[in-house]
Amino acid sequence: MADILTPVLGESVAEATVGRWAKKPGDAVKKDEVLVELETDKVSLEVAAPADGTLTEILAGEGDTVTPGAILGRVGAAGAAAASAPAAAPKAEAPKAGSAALLEVKTPVMGESVAEGAISSWRKKVGDAVKKDEVLVEIETDKVAVEVAAPADGTLAEIVAADGATVTPGQVIAKISTDGSVSASAPAPAAAPAAPQAAPAAAQPASNHLSPAVQRIVSETGLNTSGIAGSGKDGRVTKGDALAALANPAPAASAPVAAAPAREVGPREERVKMTRLRQTIARRLKESQNTAAQLTTFNEVDMSTVMALRNTYKDVFEKRHGVKLGFMSFFAKAVVAALKDIPAVNAEIEGTDIIYKNHYDLGVAVGTEKGLVVPVLRDVDTLSLAGIEKGIAALGKQARDGTLSLDQLQGGTFTITNGGIYGSLMSTPILNMPQVGILGMHAIKERAVVVDKQIVIRPMMYLALSYDHRIVDGKEAVTFLVKIKEGLEDPQRFILDV
Repeated sequence: MADILTPVLGESVAEATVGRWAKKPGDAVKKDEVLVELETDKVSLEVAAPADGTLTEILAGEGDTVTPGAILGRVGAAGAAAASAPAAAPKAEAPKAGSAALLEVKTPVMGESVAEGAISSWRKKVGDAVKKDEVLVEIETDKVAVEVAAPADGTLAEIVAADGATVTPGQVIAKISTDGSVSASAPAPAAAPAAPQAAPAAAQPASNHLSPAVQRIVSETGLNTSGIAGSGKDGRVTKGDALAALANPAPAASAPVAAAPAREVGPREERVKMTRLRQTIARRLKESQNTAAQLTTFNEVDMSTVMALRNTYKDVFEKRHGVKLGFMSFFAKAVVAALKDIPAVNAEIEGTDIIYKNHYDLGVAVGTEKGLVVPVLRDVDTLSLAGIEKGIAALGKQARDGTLSLDQLQGGTFTITNGGIYGSLMSTPILNMPQVGILGMHAIKERAVVVDKQIVIRPMMYLALSYDHRIVDGKEAVTFLVKIKEGLEDPQRFILDV
């Protein structure tokens, strides 16, 4: 007997609602076959069978609220009796004589809270020879790109999920012939076209299959979801759909207005579909603006002392630690010192509660060819300058190579972004939700400043702190930025902890 358990639901997600069961007690199930869908505040998750056998019992019915680790049901040995109504498990169909030895290529688990991805582009075509562990296709998710490799040597016999298709973990996306029945020199015959599917159903009524997050929005705002075209699975209204409807209420109309057709692209234009990562970046940045009471405060810092230290010790530092001494380690140290003094900037809002973080995990924004990603450097307060430089260098390389894991992109408490490397003189960075603070670094420029009543030339940098005014007051924000300025202009404070 194997328990079907509620999986970990994702960062800061404590419960889920049971959706539709795909099987009923007494049905035969296969290992990794999807049995039930769970809806959380953020995503929908599919729960698969832990083993081959028979679904003997369902303990959490549709609409029930469950927590991670809760038992949803049980799978017994093949032919086991169901708890509610005995039913003989149907026998598996024996393979037909002469059938090709086809090995299925499945979508892998793509990380915590990632329920689906999009096929980017196949690197092989049907009929091509493949080697075990050779990359066949890349799947783009909301956060990272996942490479899918061949499970064995053979020939690519069938591509089930074409370029652009949306896939879920465990879904079959291709089949490989391992017995030579499909020749590598000639493509395999195309599969028979699938029967035409029925037209998508209209948006479901507001009362059907609303996730807890959407139900909360409805109860708090009185939003009518009946007129919202859901973008979720089976046309369900998602949290993003509800927030978008609140931000842009549709005007009353006597008849539905047809969507405007896509504009024709001229001979000197090119239409390119946004990648899944870029769509996610756009959606989250807009959600951040719509959710937080964002405000930005500015200051400037004299970089003379840091630059002098760097120039004096950069060679011996690199020789000793094997990494170059940059500015980011000084900024990280200054930020951690400021966060300890102003804990509200190292917090987050959850409902009507404030969660103060007693750890200092800094997100460092990295620009890549595919878009902006923010990997997280953990426990920065425990790291030396060398440890910070090594950590940032490693994360930056992984970001550019596309090898970051989902764990490396989650859980940051504060973010630093450096537009100065591109020449930015001043900007107002957008919060990386659910964080309530982000520091913007900018280009260092020599400017005339007054020091001890004398006009001198100093290397100056503008600093920008964007913060969530819902929990961070103006006094706290300004003090936080002054603390960073003081730390950078007098780095000995790091040593003395003052």
